[in-house]
Formats: sequence, C-alpha cells, structure tokens
Amino acid sequence: MSHTSSGFGKIARHDNLFQEHVHDAYKEKGKLHEPSVCMQCGAVFHNGRWQWLAAPKDAHRVTCPACHRMNDHYPAGFVTLKGEFFSSHRDEIMSLVRHHEQREREEHPLQRIMAIEAKPDDTLLTTTDIHLARGIGEALHHAYQGKLEYHYNSEQDLLRVNWEH
Repeated sequence: MSHTSSGFGKIARHDNLFQEHVHDAYKEKGKLHEPSVCMQCGAVFHNGRWQWLAAPKDAHRVTCPACHRMNDHYPAGFVTLKGEFFSSHRDEIMSLVRHHEQREREEHPLQRIMAIEAKPDDTLLTTTDIHLARGIGEALHHAYQGKLEYHYNSEQDLLRVNWEH
C-alpha cells in the first residue's frame, strides 16, 4: 500500500477483489431483527437501516452502534478546528458545525457529534461516524476555505480531519 500526500492509502488490487481487513466492533455481527429500537436514543432499525420512526410495540430492544460508541467513549472521527480566523469567528463556525450535524442526523441517526472540547487555541470534535467528520470538514472548507487535511487509518477505521484558517 502506498500513501498519498492527503494521508489516504492507495490499495493495490491484484485479483479484482478487495478483502476488508478492518474489524469494526460497532457494526452488527449479523442481521438485526426488524424492527429493532435503540433503548437509549429511540432510533428504529427498519428496512435495513436506522431511522427516526415511532417504535412498534413488538420491536426488539438493542443498543444502536452510535450509542454503543458513545457509551464506550470510542469515536470514529476526530475533527480539529484551529487558526486565527477560527478563533475570531468561533461562534459562527460552531453554529455551522451544529447545523451540519443536525441535518445529517435527521437522515442518518448514527451520525452524531460525541463531544466538543474547546481549548484556547483549537477545538476538537469527536464523532460516531467517519462520514460526519468528513462532512463537517467539507462544509467548513466550502463556507470559509482554509486548509483542510484528512488522515484515514484503515486498520482502525478512524478518520482525523484538520481544518485551519
């Protein structure tokens, strides 16, 4: 595997098959019974995906992968925000971040911000999903430009996003 300057690894395929070597303890081990409802957040697994629906009375009670990650304090995504522009526009930028998460979470219940750690020079967001971390970085870059970097660790299925402006 060779690495690109963006931190992503290129995968060499010799047999036209890609064998996933990542073991994600937060993905379901088998097919969930339908319907299933998360005992913590109330999301419902129906038609093969997690959704915000009213839970049927006969739904199986489970813990969804996002709540499982939050309980374990084990994020899939890290987003670091820093720079002079960020410091002087922190409230406006954090409003965009929260709005982006709310929009994504409405359609994808497993995409959530786990924690926000604000320090004097930067802010660290942790997410339950790598796609939300990437989406936050892209939304910030689209709105404000700046320097955006992604670093993906395929062994841990972990994404680190750095945005500086």
